[in-house]
Amino acid sequence: MSAKPLTVAELEAVYDLLSEAIDAVPPDRRELFLAKLALLLANLVGSPGQVAAAVKAAAANLSPGPSG
Repeated sequence: MSAKPLTVAELEAVYDLLSEAIDAVPPDRRELFLAKLALLLANLVGSPGQVAAAVKAAAANLSPGPSG
């Protein structure tokens, strides 16, 4: 991506915005919301390679942690 990375404070603000938006969507529509959001953001990024790298990074280490 050619844009400069967000600061920690900016990332925290984006996290809060995303969290509130996800909570506001009915549970049965959250996957659709996230898919639409991902496509809109991918269009803003404008590079299939960078989007693919972001998808790979987001999918990394998502296995469930130890329970309890």
